[in-house]
Amino acid sequence: MTQPHSKPETYVLHRSSLATPPRAVRGESIYIFDQNGKSYLDASGGAAVSCLGHSDPAVRAAMHAQIDQIAYAHSGFFSTDAMEELAEDLVTHAPEGIAKAYFVSGGSEATEAALKMARQYFLEIGQPDRKYVIARRQSYHGNTLGALSVGGNMWRRKQFEPLLITASHIAPCYPYRDQLPGESDAAYGLRVANELETAILELGADSVAAFVAEPVVGATSGAVVPVPGYFKRIREICDQYGVLLILDEVMCGMGRTGTLHAIEQEGISGDLQTIAKGLGAGYQPIGAILVSKKIDDAIANGSGFFQHGHTYQGHATACAAALATQRTIRERDLLANVVKQGELLADGLRERFGQHPFVGDIRGRGLFRGVELVADRETKDPFDPARKINARIKKAAFARGLMAYPMGGTIDGVRGDHVLFAPPFIVTGDDVARIVELFELAMNDVFAAEGLL
Repeated sequence: MTQPHSKPETYVLHRSSLATPPRAVRGESIYIFDQNGKSYLDASGGAAVSCLGHSDPAVRAAMHAQIDQIAYAHSGFFSTDAMEELAEDLVTHAPEGIAKAYFVSGGSEATEAALKMARQYFLEIGQPDRKYVIARRQSYHGNTLGALSVGGNMWRRKQFEPLLITASHIAPCYPYRDQLPGESDAAYGLRVANELETAILELGADSVAAFVAEPVVGATSGAVVPVPGYFKRIREICDQYGVLLILDEVMCGMGRTGTLHAIEQEGISGDLQTIAKGLGAGYQPIGAILVSKKIDDAIANGSGFFQHGHTYQGHATACAAALATQRTIRERDLLANVVKQGELLADGLRERFGQHPFVGDIRGRGLFRGVELVADRETKDPFDPARKINARIKKAAFARGLMAYPMGGTIDGVRGDHVLFAPPFIVTGDDVARIVELFELAMNDVFAAEGLL
């Protein structure tokens, strides 16, 4: 006789099978509430997504209005007002040279499409030998196989290595770890940027299609900001050898660093630029590629068809949510608040942790700030990965009602710990003070338990 099965705690295959997360049942401003009524201050925007918090009335109204008209129409048959208006809005406010927007459902899809668009561009202009992609070590550009292939984070790549396409990786621009004693910012930036030229020549100057980089590195290293001049030299090298520059602004873009596009602060533009996360603030899944005129022209004057597509690209409700998000950011002048509160957050972190025995670096721009943890401030030696310091800080912070974004493998995919902060653009000075206070309590919880405080 078959025995009845007891009902499991969950039928969802969650990110971890070791524990079932609490259920989010309500969002209000920068807080999320679980099924027990406990509140969590969202100091990371989830994963730098929820830039307007969790209950913006303008975005919700725009979504309702769009659903009342038409929620979805397949882009193989129709365009929609929402998609057309969002594209116009994005291109109008894009970096120089951008002509079109191509919509997808998230950051990984955006990277995947950008890689294919780069390859097709060279076929359209009669350079079929260009196939190689170069990125940087410790980079992350998404979790689909193509995006994972160009990413340089070894931990994420390792078990899927047999399935990945070949890509080359050069040094990141990571001054805290790699700038030599006495080396100026300009000299350091030039040294690491020139690794791109070396890699291009090693692969063959006529065989490299694209170089991919985040203007400000997010998840894998924790808000690592490039030294001045680094990206200008990268742009020069790409132009010299006819290589496309793909800028990954999925996490750092759409206002997160204090300007709408992070690359604005470097004084250059990309040939392709991926955006997502803050594009739609999490109200619907959406991502996009901002496409330069030369690539758009090559396809339009060639095959006339980008050989790619997804079922939900240009989803009307997602586009309506994203358009409302972007308009709200401008109408409420939230980029000014990103700059103001970002400086308050940086000052608060430096005041509390600038001399902390286990904090090596505090960095970032706008409301995109990282704290790198070390076992020894003088030598910059990291903690033993087996201690799982980052995971323990995440757990301790969550227990105190703070959502932060700690990660491990900061240095090389294995060693190093950091904590990333990316709170909503609507935070106040009191919110920022509370973030720093709760983070300090969580740090104390962990290091006291380790017998280090």
